[in-house]
Amino acid sequence: MVRRMSIRMLVAAVAGVMAAPVASIELGAQAQAGAQSLGSVRVSRQVVANGQALAAGTYTLRVLPDAVPGAVGQTPAESRWVEFVQGGEVKGKELATVVTGEEAKAVVGDTPPSSGGVKAQVLKGNDYLRVWARRGATHYLVHLAIK
Repeated sequence: MVRRMSIRMLVAAVAGVMAAPVASIELGAQAQAGAQSLGSVRVSRQVVANGQALAAGTYTLRVLPDAVPGAVGQTPAESRWVEFVQGGEVKGKELATVVTGEEAKAVVGDTPPSSGGVKAQVLKGNDYLRVWARRGATHYLVHLAIK
């Protein structure tokens, strides 16, 4: 189970970062209605979100309510779009992997943020920035390529 989830997370991260964008982003658009705030995060480096450059800065994260069908290696319930919002405008959007508390501990192997918290971590090799948000037992993992 843990190995299967690890492989699924790796496939999702690679597919989300390296593949062509799954959906277009209307940069500068207002955040989508019905989106749930996950908190704020400081992105310490310029990264790539859904094929678009995302500048270093502080962003409000908002998870969109609709499931994402067709995400490589995941069921629709395991994927959600997360918007990076700054000054009320969407600056970027990336696919998040959604896991429960026990799955998150098994897959990530790190201390999760507190409920309602968000943390950003540069991953081994300095190639990716992981944004990890938590709402209760639900964890949202976003992997962004460092530019």
